[in-house]
Amino acid sequence: MIAAFIKRHAPQRRLSLWLALPVVALLALVMMPALFRHDSALQIRASRQGASLPDGFYVYQTLSAQGIHIKSITPEQNSLVIRFDSQEQSYAAERVLRELLAQDFDIAHHHNQSATGWINRISFKPQSIG
Repeated sequence: MIAAFIKRHAPQRRLSLWLALPVVALLALVMMPALFRHDSALQIRASRQGASLPDGFYVYQTLSAQGIHIKSITPEQNSLVIRFDSQEQSYAAERVLRELLAQDFDIAHHHNQSATGWINRISFKPQSIG
């Protein structure tokens, strides 16, 4: 009786396996860019209490005048985060901003963990990708 049931439903299981396999492969393909994206960014913070952040438009104009393309500038947790298309542009912008802003501000590379953060939230052990 059990053998007859298994034999009768075997083609349906094979079909569902062949349907599930492309769905999983497509899902993995769609998730790859999000998992391995390296967002190049700088974060500017005031080095002393009471100092205000530089104007984002002023920073944009200064970096654009130097030929540095900026993807976005956003305020984020008492800092200014500037995103770039490439690591080279980020390093060039860091040099320009260190001269421009002198010692009033801390300039550091900003590592965005949002792409892999969801993996760390569902896992017992933190993951490091890349």
